[in-house]
Amino acid sequence: MGQLVSDVTDVLNYQKNKKSSNNKRQEILQQIAKDERAKTNLIKKALATQRAKYGASGVSASSTTSGAVLNRLRDEIAEPYNEKKNSNLAKIATTSAKKPNLLKSWLSRVNKIVG
Repeated sequence: MGQLVSDVTDVLNYQKNKKSSNNKRQEILQQIAKDERAKTNLIKKALATQRAKYGASGVSASSTTSGAVLNRLRDEIAEPYNEKKNSNLAKIATTSAKKPNLLKSWLSRVNKIVG
């Protein structure tokens, strides 16, 4: 009877941990989406500001030099967001519930009894 109770408890704990893991994953994915929106808005604002400065000074935004500056600006703004995204993706990979192996558990108990 103790074996059965233990197995049922393991399964119920697994289900609880699985739901918790799924909730954590969803929170992380929502944070990634929020960060992507913030990054996109920040890049758009910075590029628009820089283009306006170029326009005010008479430099064409389509020139090679200004294009390189705009690309560098975009990359510099996006870098911390990309690092955070990679960190969050690593968290997702490590967030999982360990599925109980009831057969292995049962066999180890039988070995102890027979042992």
